[in-house]
Amino acid sequence: MNSITKTGLTLGLCVLVAIAALSAAHSLTRERIEKAQQQWLQQGLIAVLPEGPFDAEPLDSAQMITAPELGSDVPQPLYTVYQNQTPSAAVLSVIAPDGYNGDIHLLLGLSYEGQITGVRVIEHRETPGLGDDIEYSHSDWITGFNGQSLASSLPTDWAVRKNGGSFDAFTGATITPRAVINAVYRALKWYSLHRQELFVS
Repeated sequence: MNSITKTGLTLGLCVLVAIAALSAAHSLTRERIEKAQQQWLQQGLIAVLPEGPFDAEPLDSAQMITAPELGSDVPQPLYTVYQNQTPSAAVLSVIAPDGYNGDIHLLLGLSYEGQITGVRVIEHRETPGLGDDIEYSHSDWITGFNGQSLASSLPTDWAVRKNGGSFDAFTGATITPRAVINAVYRALKWYSLHRQELFVS
């Protein structure tokens, strides 16, 4: 066996070892990432749902639905929870497509009757220091939706105050809260039309 062949075999062996190591690391990392994502989502669901306990874990109730009114043509998860086998609440995955820097992803919690129990922004690319006040960790603006419903408001309420609505805007960042308000309002109207379908088990 000449030196060129030996070198080639050595390099080949090194490549195989590296590939095996990367595959093992990827597998271990993927499991941890998936587990962390599940825990994070579970915390998000609890944050927007009314107080439990529920008949089953909210995360286990996921069903995929396609509803352009919720901001996407791609199926998105929806969660329904029951208490004593009675429909209690739902969490919709909502996308505001008209944020200042693109899509704003939301979790919208609703009682069975259609009253908002919580809203959280779970993903966005809004401008730090301006539009990111939609995050609960930055301000309590998002809690202004709590308790709102179609029954307790007028259509004109679903706008920022400078446009005659009931919601505050942020200094220098009106587009972002306006996008969130519009998305929540659209989702409320969609839910009022489809609520009974969602709780058919």
